[in-house]
Amino acid sequence: MISTAFTFIGFVVLFTVVGVYSSTQKQDTTADYLLAGRAVGPWLVALSALSTGQSGFLFTAQVGYAYTQGLSSIWLAIGWAIGDYLAWLLVFKQLRETSEASDSETVPAFLAQKQKGHRLISSIAALITIFFLGAYAAAQLLAGSKALNSVFGWDYAWGIIIGAIIVVAYCFSGGIRASIWTDAVQTIVMIGALLVLSVVTYGATSGFNNLFAELSNADSSLVALFPPELGWGFLPFFVGWLIAGFGAVGQPHIVVRAMAIDSADNMGKARDIRTICGLITAFAAIFIGLAGRVLLPELAAPGADAELALLDLSINLLPGALVGVMLAGLFAATISTADSQILSCSAALTQDLFPGMAHSYRLAKIGTLVVTAIVLAIALINNESVFSLIIFAWSILASGLGVLLVLRSWQQPVSTLCAIAMMLSGIAVAVIWRQAGLSGNLYEVLPGMVAGLAVYGIFRLVEPKAVADKL
Repeated sequence: MISTAFTFIGFVVLFTVVGVYSSTQKQDTTADYLLAGRAVGPWLVALSALSTGQSGFLFTAQVGYAYTQGLSSIWLAIGWAIGDYLAWLLVFKQLRETSEASDSETVPAFLAQKQKGHRLISSIAALITIFFLGAYAAAQLLAGSKALNSVFGWDYAWGIIIGAIIVVAYCFSGGIRASIWTDAVQTIVMIGALLVLSVVTYGATSGFNNLFAELSNADSSLVALFPPELGWGFLPFFVGWLIAGFGAVGQPHIVVRAMAIDSADNMGKARDIRTICGLITAFAAIFIGLAGRVLLPELAAPGADAELALLDLSINLLPGALVGVMLAGLFAATISTADSQILSCSAALTQDLFPGMAHSYRLAKIGTLVVTAIVLAIALINNESVFSLIIFAWSILASGLGVLLVLRSWQQPVSTLCAIAMMLSGIAVAVIWRQAGLSGNLYEVLPGMVAGLAVYGIFRLVEPKAVADKL
């Protein structure tokens, strides 16, 4: 336990030092605080986007999903990867060019585009960002606290508070630059930790053939390639996860990294690096979840938490120092996402919701403190699983902001009334779809984004051109 603690603390100190060192490169301006001067290289953007995109979802939720669903969990990873690749291919390069041309430093500002009535668009987008991305950030702190509870037995509250303190240190030291730099280091630790545990669990399960035999003995559905009992069949299920990956276009903490890259021409390189590394980590997490089902069958019991499979495997199979590495990897994944999300919420608060604060570097930092306090409160009172909270927040952001962001990136005309209707209808359909219990057949991002696109189509057909121009 002592070696675990020392290793874990050592990595946390490393991450913090990197974040603080980044402050030597900063300028005390809101533009540098929010976008790092649009001068971030493709490797850093790719590794940062991977870390902040996969986050605690990878180490806890995706491992837990594979543990409970079995081999068919690969379709979530494959569909998500394809959709994410399409987002980078079709949208992010145009986003980088258009955001610089329009001098937009935040996602709500980019969605508003300074047209007549833009304040209403940016305010609604800011509220969506703060509320739902804040809940997403809270899920990251909860995932980190689960890790500390599993290894050290700490109360969840302590892990959440420690995570929040580290996030503030990152954000205050260098804004988005500190977040991106630490993300890159954390991604390397994440990949290393997952590969080490994959190799060890492969040996512990005596290879793939024995693993699948044991899974089949436990429950034949665990080795089924396609999920059983899908109400609408496999294709809608798979397409739903593909569109979920494309939903990265509605995630402010990911989108802002595309806005910060040094050149739109480097977006393809960043996309390829992010995709290759993302597939490695996703399939490693799935394999660990499958191995966990065989090696830790007790986590399938009612009341047990399958999202702890990765850490429980680490404790059972690895020496203390390597357990510390695994814990650091998981904690790094959660913090790298939480700090990015809190910065995006802070930007929405100080730049878009209260634009009078927009040009004050000091008020931007105060906004970060306010948002962190809100996220901390949400995390402390939340009792949902990390998987359900992240999946819900992702779908709302994708449905509410994603379609409008694509249209703005492609420089398509969108009136103020249409933009507002698109955001609200997308969210409403996603929420109704989920509450109706249809998400198991088709993830709600697809109907939510289709609703936003349908509203746009209707406005283009019925909105008089003269009125649209005025709006």
